Amino acid sequence: MRELFESTIERLFGNLATPEYVLGCEGGVWPAELWSVLKDSGFSLAAVPEALGGAEAGWADLYVLARAAGRFAAPIPLGEALLANWLLGKAGLEGRGDVLSFAASAQLSLRGDKVDGLVHDVPWGRHTDAVVAIADAADGPRVVLLDRTAAVAQFLALNVAGEPRDGLRFSSAPVLASAPLPTGMSGDVLLLGGALLRSAQIAGALRALLEMTSGYACERHQFGRPIGAFQAIQQQLAVLAEQAAAAGVAAEAAFVESDSALAALSIAVAKVSTAEAASVGAGIAHSVHGAIGFTQEYSLHLLSRRLWAWRSEFGSASLWSQRIGQLACAAGGQGYWPLLTGHAAQALPELG
Repeated sequence: MRELFESTIERLFGNLATPEYVLGCEGGVWPAELWSVLKDSGFSLAAVPEALGGAEAGWADLYVLARAAGRFAAPIPLGEALLANWLLGKAGLEGRGDVLSFAASAQLSLRGDKVDGLVHDVPWGRHTDAVVAIADAADGPRVVLLDRTAAVAQFLALNVAGEPRDGLRFSSAPVLASAPLPTGMSGDVLLLGGALLRSAQIAGALRALLEMTSGYACERHQFGRPIGAFQAIQQQLAVLAEQAAAAGVAAEAAFVESDSALAALSIAVAKVSTAEAASVGAGIAHSVHGAIGFTQEYSLHLLSRRLWAWRSEFGSASLWSQRIGQLACAAGGQGYWPLLTGHAAQALPELG
C-alpha cells in the first residue's frame, strides 16, 4: 500500500503543486483544483477503518503522504484531514471526505449536544467544512466534530508561510458527531498527531531543499568553476545532507512506531530532531544560494518559510525537549532502558 500511495501522491503533487501554483495560494487562497483531485483520490480517508468507509492504512503507510505534502509545499490540509479522520475512526465515527481539519488547542465544553468555547490555530480553519477537537463533558473528554459555519466568530491569521491558522468561537453550536475519547488515549492526542505530521512535512521539505541547493551549487559558476567545487560549499552541502537524512530517519521511525498507538516519545524525539534540522538546513540553503534565495521570484522561500513555521507548530523543540527530560527523570536509572525500548506505550507529561 505504501508504494502505491507514494507513487500516486508524488505524481499528483508533481503535476499540480508547482511553485507557481503554491505561490498563487499565498495569503490563504483556497486551492480548489488541487483539493478536488485529492478528494477524488480518497487519500484523506486513508486512515479510516474499512467498515467506516476508509482504507484502514497505518501510519507507516501514511508517512509518504505527509512527507510528499512537505516536499511539494502543498498548500492544502492533507495531513490535517488524515489525522482528523484517523481520530474519528478510532472513536467509531464515520470519516469525512470533505475539507477537514483539527484543533490541537481547544477550550470546549460539551453539554448535551451543544458546544461552547474556543479553538485556536486551526490549519485552514476558514476553508474547512468541519473541525475535529476534544471537548470536556460530564462523562469525560469526548471527540467532537464541529461544523465550521456554526462558529459565531472567526479570528483569521496566517503563519510565516502564508498558511491559514485560524481561531473559531462556538456558542451553543450543535455537534455533527461525538464519541468518548478512546480508552488509553490522552487528551493531547491531537497535539501529538500534529507534531507527528509536521515532522514528516519538515523531512520532505528538507529533502527538496537539499536537491534544490545542491543543484544550484552545480549550476552557479564563480571564478571559472561551479561553486559546488569549492570545499567550503561542499562542507555546507554535506551538513545539509546530514540534517535532511537525520530528519527523515527520526520522522519515519515515529510513524512506523505509531501504527498501533501514537508513540509519544518517538514523536517528541522526531519533532525535536526535525525542528533543529529545519533551522540548520534553511540557513545553509540561503547561505549557498546567496542573494537570489531571498527573492520572491525564486522558489527557495516556499520551502524555507514553511520550515521556519512548521518547526514551532504543535510544540517547539524546547517544549518537546522539556517533556522528554521530564519523562526520563521520572523513569529513573532502572526505568531508563525500558523507557527507550517500550516507549510506544508511554505517555508524556501533560503540558504545564
